[in-house]
Amino acid sequence: MQYFERLLALLKTEREEDRKTYQKLIETTSVNERRASGFTWYPVVIKGTEISKGDYITVEIERPTHRDINHQLRFGAAAMLFSNHNAKTDNVEGVISFQSGDRLKITLRTEELPEWTSGGKIGIDLLFDDNSYDEMQSALKFADAKSENDKENHLINILTGKTSPKFNTNLAPVVNPKLNAKQQEAVNKILAANELAIVHGPPGTGKTTTLVQAIKALIQNDSGQILVVAPSNTAVDLLSEKLSDEGLNVLRVGNPARVSEKLMSLTLDSKMSQHSAMKDIKRLKKQAADFKNMAHKYKRSFGKAERDQRKALFDEAHKIMKEVGNTEQYITNDLLSKAQVITATLVGAAHYTVRHLKYHTIVIDEAGQALEPACWIPIVKAQKVVLAGDHCQLPPTIKSDEAARNGLSNTLLEKCVALHPEAVVLLEEQYRMNKLIMGYPSQVFYQSLLKAHASVADHLLHADEAALSFIDTAGCGFDEKQEGTSISNPEEAAFLFRHLTSMVAGLRDNNTFDSFPSIAIISPYKQQIHVLREQLAHVPELQPYLASIAINTIDSFQGQERDLVYLSMTRSNNDGVIGFLSDTRRMNVAMTRARKKLVVIGDSATLTRLPFYDDFINYAQSHEAYQSAWEFAE
Repeated sequence: MQYFERLLALLKTEREEDRKTYQKLIETTSVNERRASGFTWYPVVIKGTEISKGDYITVEIERPTHRDINHQLRFGAAAMLFSNHNAKTDNVEGVISFQSGDRLKITLRTEELPEWTSGGKIGIDLLFDDNSYDEMQSALKFADAKSENDKENHLINILTGKTSPKFNTNLAPVVNPKLNAKQQEAVNKILAANELAIVHGPPGTGKTTTLVQAIKALIQNDSGQILVVAPSNTAVDLLSEKLSDEGLNVLRVGNPARVSEKLMSLTLDSKMSQHSAMKDIKRLKKQAADFKNMAHKYKRSFGKAERDQRKALFDEAHKIMKEVGNTEQYITNDLLSKAQVITATLVGAAHYTVRHLKYHTIVIDEAGQALEPACWIPIVKAQKVVLAGDHCQLPPTIKSDEAARNGLSNTLLEKCVALHPEAVVLLEEQYRMNKLIMGYPSQVFYQSLLKAHASVADHLLHADEAALSFIDTAGCGFDEKQEGTSISNPEEAAFLFRHLTSMVAGLRDNNTFDSFPSIAIISPYKQQIHVLREQLAHVPELQPYLASIAINTIDSFQGQERDLVYLSMTRSNNDGVIGFLSDTRRMNVAMTRARKKLVVIGDSATLTRLPFYDDFINYAQSHEAYQSAWEFAE
């Protein structure tokens, strides 16, 4: 089918660009630079080893230093153990089989730990993620092959726009007092759908709550085992936890991003360790390790008898490990058969422990941020698909501009919303923002359909503090600075902190809050984030409140909320160049993080070249929320 051929070509372009970027990083940077970029743990210490599947060795690693550096080493990722003495020759590849905090386990493609690991400094390098691309490619090829088969291509024809989804109109509607009218409508749409249902969840509308109740209702209707997936570990964790809280038997494939006892207890590793057959595995693994240790005692120069004895010991160890493998498979199958819900990332759905499973229904959350080829990994295992997300917020990250331009940035959620409006329910009541903060995004992105629930519609930081403020820096001379590929605006940052300092003083004087409000300071530009963090450290009045203040990019705040949000627009130039501020979906995310007050600081002369910002400033003026920075001149 041409549809899949096109997707495969786009995926190939993206893979090549991604590999090129990765190669450049590895070849041109030092181990310290790679560590700072999140690709490397160095130095590390080996805490222990154990024999693993297929006679490979699994090594437990810990990073004793540099613990504050964020990293990209994740469960299932390909990685390499290396010695910094000679990283070109002293290295061995493997797969990360566990990662939590500052510990990980890597299963190395070798039976023995190399000798160089006992001398000098060692580290772990992340390798290029061929596995994810391979899984996406395989899924697209499989879907393409299925599309040629009349019996198997029904769901594929719907998702690719050839036919329309059908619904069972004879079902009695489910009434759930935990949900509002639109959320109940979404649950009933999911129950009635034969092949496709879509939950469009704008910010704060309770999409997760709706999905959890829908999944619970599907299980009560005896819809069989359900697979719940999302592109990020964070979204998978949230759903896993909420589903478990509802009393469902949840099995989390892969490692949670958040290290909590509750989440860990849902993982396959944890459930296996509690299984009654596990004591047999421990005993067998110890036997196999003993045989291998005895075999290693033979030195290189020995005769035929010693050689035969060494071989016999290795053979015995291999035989025992085969038995271990069979017992582990039995435990895994037992746990899988009992799970009502299996949760994983999109690529995690192809993990060897679950890749053979088929499902009646799969739920893809955060579908607005999911690369379409990744969605097909779980879809080819299902008869029915529920897509949930918001295509009016941030799209997936794509490395290749060419692939993005040619359609890879267009998600399956976007396509299906346009193709099958009859499958879509828009959640309309939001439980996060003051109605004034909500008003403009609702008008632009949601046809003014959003309503603020009574519990949040009028909530404020305190009675004298309006919910929205646009502060115009036009004419103040706060010029942007180009630094490498990013932009900063130190004077705008300094102004922001002067404003926040006076706001905090006002809050303190009013003393109307039970606890100090949570604050986010966000900007689209990484360099501006760097400037903001640096400046914050030098504002004495704000030091007592640092625990309540978070500074980060807009992208990193998707899915989060704070009482008070400052948005530093950063751009200010004579040419009206606004770069990726023209991606208004990013602004939708930025403007909808605030619960009680949103302060946007920017240069109207630069911003209003785009109608979106011109209209926003007019919206602010019409609600008496426009101020000039000159009003705050010292």
